[in-house]
Amino acid sequence: MILVFGKTGQVAHALQARAPEARYLSREQADLSDPEACAEAIHTARPAAVINAAAYTNVDGAESEADSAQLTNGTSPGAIARACATLSIPLVHISTDYVFDGSGEAPWTPGDATAPLGAYGRSKLAGEEAIRASGCAHVILRTSWVFSAHGANFVKTMLRLSKSHDSLRIVTDQIGGPTPAGAIAETCLRLVEALRDGQEGGTYHYAGAPAISWECFARETFMAAGHDVEVTGIPTSDYPTPARRPLNSRLDCTALETDFGIPQPAWKPALIQIVKELIS
Repeated sequence: MILVFGKTGQVAHALQARAPEARYLSREQADLSDPEACAEAIHTARPAAVINAAAYTNVDGAESEADSAQLTNGTSPGAIARACATLSIPLVHISTDYVFDGSGEAPWTPGDATAPLGAYGRSKLAGEEAIRASGCAHVILRTSWVFSAHGANFVKTMLRLSKSHDSLRIVTDQIGGPTPAGAIAETCLRLVEALRDGQEGGTYHYAGAPAISWECFARETFMAAGHDVEVTGIPTSDYPTPARRPLNSRLDCTALETDFGIPQPAWKPALIQIVKELIS
């Protein structure tokens, strides 16, 4: 049995469709703001593997709630990993491109130096470091720009805004790889099996291809929906937010394909399918 932390998020929802036999822990059953409860859940269930698909994901909110973000994204993953190490259980943990500072234009490799710009990125990096220090068999899977038909994400926001706006101004200088939640879920399950078979883990990147700007991704979303919305590209400086966003969120996913045979997913087919589902 696979134990999954998370039940309502985008990846957790996608996992339930693909692995209904797994056990999914809601916040009421195992709150990541309570590290001891998370560890106890593992010791009680004694699963064959653990996937952590839960996190504090409010990037702007983390700037004023840094302690909460650190507890959920940093301390609790460490407690989960130590419980997995004690019971010799493999762990797959989802992380983020926000551990990098977004400089340059080259895709980030797993071994590149980290330098988070804000509290959210620092909390996720702390979780990575705690997992590595635990000694458990693990894969840390960094991903970016997750989208699906469920939860809160850019695609759903664009479709909602298109109902009341015939023109939108969208950031054009942030570049990344939109990643379908379903593809992440499938990858997590493949990684669990590989770790259970004794394959060595580590830190890997997994993001959709090709890399694109938010402006262009908005255009693709409206095109898929058949919505006539005029999109104007603006620089990040024209759209200030409490947390700084990385301009370069490109992720080099070569190592994941080399070591596990898992290629980058193409985001456009998934976008077309998800938009169709949302507007039907």
